[in-house]
Amino acid sequence: MRERPAGRSAVLLDFEATPAPKAAAADAAAALSAALADGALPGVEDLVPAATTILVQGSSADGVDRLALRRALRGAAARQTESDEDDEVVIGVHYDGPDLHDVALHLGWTTGAVVAIHTSTRWRVEFMGFAPGFGYLVPDDPEDRCPPCELPRRSESRPRVPVGSVAVAAGYSAVYPGVSPGGWNLLGHTDFPLWDATADPPTPLHAGAIVRFTDLASQC
Repeated sequence: MRERPAGRSAVLLDFEATPAPKAAAADAAAALSAALADGALPGVEDLVPAATTILVQGSSADGVDRLALRRALRGAAARQTESDEDDEVVIGVHYDGPDLHDVALHLGWTTGAVVAIHTSTRWRVEFMGFAPGFGYLVPDDPEDRCPPCELPRRSESRPRVPVGSVAVAAGYSAVYPGVSPGGWNLLGHTDFPLWDATADPPTPLHAGAIVRFTDLASQC
């Protein structure tokens, strides 16, 4: 891990040179989030995880206590615990997306097989971005593969993706929390709200959160 200065009051932790940069960044983000919640990172105002980096924002021009950061990171292994089922975000999906058939055709699968692997995968929010409430989801177990989510983005983006669209592309799955342009492959849609500016918190997602999708058609 490399520590890079980011202005006068922040530091960027860069895991790109580690053997498994995404996993290392995710583990570090979980450890630092726990330390911040415990009050063990005085002077830290915010953490902004990304795919292979974490921006640690200090609350003053004095910067960030890097020794405190290193202590928290050394305790990363001890802080890793399995998420309780109560902490999981369960999202019911209508698998009727306009790209579901094409995704299945590309893989040589049935649409049912695509739905089955999407719902059987335990997802983790790797980082938040693109739009408020938009979480980039990856399989929680790095050994798991989800071939549908490994497909590339569509060759042409849609100018308007409906709110609640459940999508996959480029190694990720996601739910569009609002109407926006987008080029991901749409598998279905959900009525589960992922962004409400009046709520506290405004989204149930955060880096490290566990997400499971369920097929609403199978529950009828």
